[in-house]
Amino acid sequence: METQLKTLPLLPLREIVIFPNTVVPLFIGRAKSILAIEKAYAGDKIIFLSAQKDAKIDNPTEEEIYKVGTICRILQLLKLPDGTLKILVEGLSRGRIIRFLENVDFFMVEVEPKTELLENDVESIALFKLCKESLEEYSNYNKKLNLDAVSNLLEIEDIAEFSDRLAAILNLKLEQKQKLLETISVKKRLEILLNYLRGEIEVIKTEARIRERVKKQMEKTQRDYYLQEQMKAIQKELGEREDGRKDLAELEKRIKKKKLPKEVAAIVRKEFNKLSMMSPMSAEATVVRNYIDWLLSLPWYEKTKDNIDLEKVEILLNKNHYGLEKPKQRIIEHLAVQKLTKSIKGPILCFVGPPGVGKTSLAKSIAEAIGRRFVRLSLGGVRDEAEIRGHRRTYVGALPGKIIQGMRKAGTINPVFCLDEVDKIGMDFRGDPAAALLEVLDPEQNFAFQDHYLEVPYDLSKVLFITTANSLYTIPAPLLDRMEIIEIPGYTEEEKLEIARNYLLPRQLSAHGLKPEMVPITEKALLEIIRRYTREAGVRNLEREIANICRKIAREVAKNPEEFKPIKIGVSKLEKFLGVPKYRYGIAEEKPQVGIATGLAWTETGGALLQIEAVIMPGKGNLQITGKLGEVMQESVQAAMSYVRSRALQLGLPLDFYRKIDIHVHVPEGAIPKDGPSAGITIATAIVSALLKIPVKNTVAMTGEITLRGRVLPIGGLKEKLLAAIRGGIKTVLIPKENEKDLKEINPKILKNLEVILVDNVDEVLKLALDLQDSSKLFKEAPTLDVWELVDLQQKLAEKTIALEH
Repeated sequence: METQLKTLPLLPLREIVIFPNTVVPLFIGRAKSILAIEKAYAGDKIIFLSAQKDAKIDNPTEEEIYKVGTICRILQLLKLPDGTLKILVEGLSRGRIIRFLENVDFFMVEVEPKTELLENDVESIALFKLCKESLEEYSNYNKKLNLDAVSNLLEIEDIAEFSDRLAAILNLKLEQKQKLLETISVKKRLEILLNYLRGEIEVIKTEARIRERVKKQMEKTQRDYYLQEQMKAIQKELGEREDGRKDLAELEKRIKKKKLPKEVAAIVRKEFNKLSMMSPMSAEATVVRNYIDWLLSLPWYEKTKDNIDLEKVEILLNKNHYGLEKPKQRIIEHLAVQKLTKSIKGPILCFVGPPGVGKTSLAKSIAEAIGRRFVRLSLGGVRDEAEIRGHRRTYVGALPGKIIQGMRKAGTINPVFCLDEVDKIGMDFRGDPAAALLEVLDPEQNFAFQDHYLEVPYDLSKVLFITTANSLYTIPAPLLDRMEIIEIPGYTEEEKLEIARNYLLPRQLSAHGLKPEMVPITEKALLEIIRRYTREAGVRNLEREIANICRKIAREVAKNPEEFKPIKIGVSKLEKFLGVPKYRYGIAEEKPQVGIATGLAWTETGGALLQIEAVIMPGKGNLQITGKLGEVMQESVQAAMSYVRSRALQLGLPLDFYRKIDIHVHVPEGAIPKDGPSAGITIATAIVSALLKIPVKNTVAMTGEITLRGRVLPIGGLKEKLLAAIRGGIKTVLIPKENEKDLKEINPKILKNLEVILVDNVDEVLKLALDLQDSSKLFKEAPTLDVWELVDLQQKLAEKTIALEH
């Protein structure tokens, strides 16, 4: 049976779809639409309503109007004062536009009414019930629905009417409603509506879960934090990012630009994701942000290219430093190997020497010579292991250790890293920093150095580590084993003079804004400053004295630059600039004296002369030792005394000489602690001189350990001791024979001004040191007595004395 076509006016609708079985009010403003309404209202009041595809178009064409619409009856029409119409329409049935009729004033169309396809099967009934249940549940969640309309809808038993009225009240998009209108099958419409209702219910339940979760968090924190968490929870559910967080965007750009190892990159990305979910105001966010900053700011692959031109390196090292041949040779050897192999593990060099000899500045010059960055870390007084390895991030204010901080400062993975004063590291309850340095300074381990703050391996194998120390005995043995020791001894007078003339004076002139002709200082004046105004192994105080002169001249120049006339600074002018001399050049005695011997000592600041005094007094055989001597030095005094007693007959002394006298051994400058065995032969010489009343030569100094048999054992710090002898005006130095090998490493310039005599026994020392016209007559021929014979002889003398008294 063919469906009869209807000719009806067409009313295009904007953003609304009219369903059958619904009554809807409409406001009509377009001229064509008003004419179409008036045409229909004048007749049988039947009109065809169909939605526009694009609501923004005022005059839609035939192609811009959906073909399927609704045949409606105009129930009411009301003309408004502004010329628009308000109508109330009732949807009667679905219809499809067959063709548009020609009409200039408004659209006229031929419409084919569409009959509902209603399946009265079990599945349709089940869908009908499920839709009602879902609608009831949805109305409980969505408070925006009209409860009366929902109640009326739930009472409808006609499936087709229910589906149309349900589609009308739901907040569906235009395309969804049009699809429902075009669906003739009631069962399919119910399926679409059920899916939509269930989806909306799930969305509402999800929102409820979010609100519940955020509510729980709000109970533990303050209101602002709750708002932030709510935003995060919503973003998490929707999968959207928060806009406007510029700092995170900048940080993400840095992460993408920075080249990182695979393991580090994964950690950075993980921490960044954690940070993006946090409140910016929380304390934990600051910790995470700082951690990411540290990982990004460290050099992982950045490095400087070594400029290894051995000739240029040698020239630059010689330009900046006078002498220091051994350290320079070692550096050039290292660079030569690196140039050939293209790759070498960074060696650990340790410069050992007194203060002021140029250890740190030499390290800086090495960096300059090979074109690397230079970083310096002072370890003096460091007592906390965390200073080296860093603090764990769980602590408030945690930071990486000084090593990682230095690498960040360097900005490259291959700097020259100077660890200053490695011998002055302390240890207490906070751990042992020296033990923490073991991994840093081990070429076999430092490719994966673990800092407590970073918690990822960091490669230190390409770093050229240079350590400096004043002495080695305070450095732990395992740490010392990892370093290559290069000794930098003190300077001779000639070397100091050369350094002052070519390095210190030009530097101080530049620092004080003076020209060389303004400070005409003579070579003799410089030598006088070295001898009588400084007493040191290095040149630090020498530079201070030169700076003192420059300051005073700068003051005169600043007063009146035009009238300033340079004054030649000779020896006689030094007191005006520097005051009275601080030291007497050469602290050796002015003439030979009884009971005073000159020894040579090693200190952290270089060598020094050590006067040892011995005096004999009537007494009962006591041996008194003063001068703040350590245990080893006190034992040296006792060993020297025992040697003298064993040689009593040969020295022409009575066997019981020690019973009637007290011997007092003193080392001046009693406030300064002294220790070590190397003063043994000096103590023995002073005691023999006091007993025999023979002066000790004032131009002779000595060093060596004494044994009970009178042997002279080797000592250390020979170069420093020889330099001290030269500074003190000593002409002859007695050293142990076993130290002969060490003389090969001494600069010939030092030995030129000294007579160095090798001795093997204290007897030789006494013959050389005591001021005798004929040293061969010092020891007399005497029988070697058995000790028990001496005891018997003493006992007989004691018995004879007692008998005489009775």
